[in-house]
Amino acid sequence: MTQEITKIDNIDRRILTCLQINGALSQRELAEQVGLSQNACGRRLQRLQESGVITGSQASVDLPAVGLDLTVFVMIRTRHHSKDWAEAFRKHVDKLPEVVDFYRIGGDWDYLLKVVTRGMRGYDAFYQKLITDFDFSTVTGFFSMEAILQNRPTDLTKL
Repeated sequence: MTQEITKIDNIDRRILTCLQINGALSQRELAEQVGLSQNACGRRLQRLQESGVITGSQASVDLPAVGLDLTVFVMIRTRHHSKDWAEAFRKHVDKLPEVVDFYRIGGDWDYLLKVVTRGMRGYDAFYQKLITDFDFSTVTGFFSMEAILQNRPTDLTKL
């Protein structure tokens, strides 16, 4: 699937970088940080939202603080590569609330899932749901001991 690239300038990049760092900035605060009037900043924000560059706004949650203390990176290899199988698998994973990130990848593995759960029992329950009705060649989990860098904002002004 090819996505159309939206043309953005350095001011747009500064706006996007500021919002990644603090999505709760008021339009006035954002305008001050990027050196624009509130109206000009508002027009740019609207254009970035309408073009799909800004896709939403959410709060960052400290998952261990709400009891989700185990992060597992699940690697999956499958023997099935049909479009129908892939679509059925996507729908299956979409119903698993423990999955916070889901990628189809190249190389030795086919899929990567980032899973958050309440400890090992929570992961085992998730694993049983994951493998139900799906024939995988290999499923393995890599258990995170520490998040060193997570949800890092991309400084678009430096790329």
